[in-house]
Amino acid sequence: MAEPLSVAVRRGEIVESVHQVHAVAVRDGAVVAESGDSALLASLRSAAKPIQALPLARAYEILDEADLAIAAASHLGRPEHVEAVRALLAKTDGREEELDCGMQEDRPPEPVFHNCSGKHAGMLAVCRARDWPVEGYRLSDHPLQRELLTEVAAAARVEPGEVVTGIDGCGVVCFAVPLERAALAFSRLGELEGGARIAGAMRSRPELVRGEGSTDTELMRRLSGWVVKGGAEGLLCAGSADGLGLALKVVDGNSRALRPALAAFASQLDLELSEFARLPLKNSHGEHVGAVDEM
Repeated sequence: MAEPLSVAVRRGEIVESVHQVHAVAVRDGAVVAESGDSALLASLRSAAKPIQALPLARAYEILDEADLAIAAASHLGRPEHVEAVRALLAKTDGREEELDCGMQEDRPPEPVFHNCSGKHAGMLAVCRARDWPVEGYRLSDHPLQRELLTEVAAAARVEPGEVVTGIDGCGVVCFAVPLERAALAFSRLGELEGGARIAGAMRSRPELVRGEGSTDTELMRRLSGWVVKGGAEGLLCAGSADGLGLALKVVDGNSRALRPALAAFASQLDLELSEFARLPLKNSHGEHVGAVDEM
């Protein structure tokens, strides 16, 4: 096994902590670069959202790029995000009170502000398109969640029984596959039925996928033709228009290590991400006191 990437948090000459990051790149079904354990079981969490949005893209031709981007988003709850969720609900006969994603402590106490509200709006829409009950749509025994398990398995080219499941923060089923399978799924997103629409929407509206300054949004702005989606606990997946897929996982779940790790791993693939290589560390006076970068 190749050594994982190591990202250090330095305060002056002091190394305060070190994050290990596993990374893998896949093209045409084959691993073309890896650092660490490409077979590491990785919980996709929100990185599964572009795959979870596939049935929505197939069911509704009327949806535009903003609708599909917000369905694949982990948004920041800003006005443009909430407006996009409400627009998706309006086009698909959904109601805000049907959103069963819970509420986030740091946001207004309405489900539409939850970072997963776009995904849930899309799930409600699919239920209506398929004549499935809206009630209980987030639970594991609902036909929607069973179908989404099948979607994830197909994208990763594994059997549904090989996908490990749990319950996500917003209450729906979450999925875990080996890191290499996650990279494979993103390498072929555009080939999947509905995937070209989802990928095109995310590329066109990266500010809806997460928000200004986020790794997902900024990486899509810097790498033309790429689709990028992060997941909780330090996971990030990406896929290029020409079929290269990446997946990175920070072992301790701290996402601050992702940008320097991305920059280091990208250099193995002749991708230029040097601006991500060093994150400045500031104190409460705004003074630069250190950095987060590869060891």
